[in-house]
Amino acid sequence: MFEPIEVKIEGGYDIELPTLVPVKQLFSTPKVDCINAAVAAEFAKKEISALIKPGEKIAVAVGSRGIANLKEIVLSTITNIKNLGAEPFIVPAMASHGGATAEGQVKLLAEYGVTAEAMGVPIASSMETVELGRTSSGVPVYFDKNASEADGVVIIARVKPHTDFKGPFESGLMKMLAIGLGKHKGATHIHSLGFDSFHTVIPEVGSEIIAKAKIKLGVAALENAYDETARIEAVPASNIYEREPGLLEEAKSYMGSIIPRNFDVLIIEEIGKDISGAGMDPNIVGRPGSKLEGFNGPEIQKLVVFDLTKKTKGNACGIGMADVTTRHLVNQIDFSYLYINSITSTVLDPAKIPVTMNTEKEALVIALKTCNRIAAKAAKIVFIKNTLELDYIYVSEPLLEELKAREDVQILGEPQEITFNEVGRLTLRPSLISI
Repeated sequence: MFEPIEVKIEGGYDIELPTLVPVKQLFSTPKVDCINAAVAAEFAKKEISALIKPGEKIAVAVGSRGIANLKEIVLSTITNIKNLGAEPFIVPAMASHGGATAEGQVKLLAEYGVTAEAMGVPIASSMETVELGRTSSGVPVYFDKNASEADGVVIIARVKPHTDFKGPFESGLMKMLAIGLGKHKGATHIHSLGFDSFHTVIPEVGSEIIAKAKIKLGVAALENAYDETARIEAVPASNIYEREPGLLEEAKSYMGSIIPRNFDVLIIEEIGKDISGAGMDPNIVGRPGSKLEGFNGPEIQKLVVFDLTKKTKGNACGIGMADVTTRHLVNQIDFSYLYINSITSTVLDPAKIPVTMNTEKEALVIALKTCNRIAAKAAKIVFIKNTLELDYIYVSEPLLEELKAREDVQILGEPQEITFNEVGRLTLRPSLISI
């Protein structure tokens, strides 16, 4: 338990603060209205339906990310496989997540509504792998044992920008094959090679799995800036290498962003593994744990994080990218989950604990006091709920002038005083703006 600590600062914590204004960021993005219809339309395509044969036992690989409509996508995929006369079952494809245990991975799937009962098929969860061989560069290729024994494998994955590296294949179908289905053993080995090698290692390992395992197809989900399913596409295994880079570029075009690009303090209400694999998406905030280039976040001086999501179960991965946080957050951390995640990735900075203050009030004041060349009252502040929900946000009044002329920002109300309750919690919340 992180105990209270008294930190005296010049002038104290009762300082003059700027007012905050509620705004809505507007993003133009597509949306799938009916998941069942979208998945059925993909499986109705001749090049897809021809891949599934009656009587085949098909492993459906499902990952650990909080994909929008995951339960519906998985159920619809299973239903369509059954309609083709095959016998599907689920395998968790989540590397070392869920505490790197078979039971933990089943439990993690259940939190997304993916259970044997709800899906109507068994779940075969194991951390056991088989080695399919080695890539041309000598990388061993590990693959889920249960999936290797099936007549075919269908993978379900969200295609999106990765949080630690850039390349033609980032988060998506190839990564699900190489790391998700590589389980803890495969994920640990690939991560040991470093994120700076991922842009070549992932397609190498993924291609080797496609060549040697019975991969049928991938169901790719793309999401829009409002954390909704933008599009679903089924890709034959033989076409994943050629098709996925195009899907990644499409996914990037749908992403939200923090529209102000230069300000002093970014406040994030919550981070969590259900928000991003990195807790807070470096594609939004511009701070990757890997320190690799290609992440174009806003120019800021300080980043403050107040809380963890409930669904992250104490995994505070990404907190190390913040400058200031709260005792409330630190006292929720499950260090076992946090450390196994960071150790597996070989990137330890995201697990480090930043300057920890007793309350949100103290955290904000310290962030402002440690900014250079600005007075607190004139500080440019952006306050977001998390890096997934970027439509309703607060900005401080000094930012208003540059936003008023923009067509993609709507001013929703008058400036509001920054106030705190009796335990130092900020009373304004981005999640309450739309209520």
